[in-house]
Amino acid sequence: MILAHLTQFAAAAPSHMAFFDDEPVSFTLTGLIGNMGWPARIIALILVIMSVWSLAVMIDRWLYFRAARNQSREFAPKVAGALKDGKLDEAIKIADRSKKSHLAEVVGAGLQEFRASAGSNNQVDASQRALERSEAIVHAKLKRGLGALATIGSTAPFVGLLGTVIGILNAFQAIAVQKTSGIGAVAGGISEALVTTAVGLFVAIPAVMTFNYFSNQVEAFDVEMDNSSSELVDYFIKQKR
Repeated sequence: MILAHLTQFAAAAPSHMAFFDDEPVSFTLTGLIGNMGWPARIIALILVIMSVWSLAVMIDRWLYFRAARNQSREFAPKVAGALKDGKLDEAIKIADRSKKSHLAEVVGAGLQEFRASAGSNNQVDASQRALERSEAIVHAKLKRGLGALATIGSTAPFVGLLGTVIGILNAFQAIAVQKTSGIGAVAGGISEALVTTAVGLFVAIPAVMTFNYFSNQVEAFDVEMDNSSSELVDYFIKQKR
């Protein structure tokens, strides 16, 4: 008797109470992407472009910094030995051969100015100004691309949040249209919210970490250039005397 009443109740139940009659929803990667609407896909595409851009900057800066560090390690003792022996022209040639060394670019500019202004009263001052100008140029080269990393790291979570808001709105819209609260009604919106949030964080976290790392490297390079410039100015003063 009880089984018969339950059967009649289930048959008479309205469609919006059939919570478990919805089609199964796939939460795999392909399933999540398939449930996304075009606005969320566009946002995900923007995040992918930002990720590729940040990856390109990371690779470029890593290669540039490694080359600068390696060539500077070879350049420093060679130019120091040439200057100790009074071979100014040889020191300039050594600097010219180290194209990717930040130290070579700065020291080379100072040496060339010192040679060009030989015999003048402001020889040391002119060389010091040349060193300062070269330091500013090299600093700008070292920081190239880091602004993009900072922008991507700070904005990617908000771009992903925009996709999350759109996904939640779509989920509520689906509930209102279908008049059902089953998982099938909100699967698309949930997919958009999950994917865009995850992609936004996936893009932002490496960008922030590498930006901080490269910024520390730039500061270390700046200290090396400042020390080399100061030592070179002292050398110029001794030579002038």
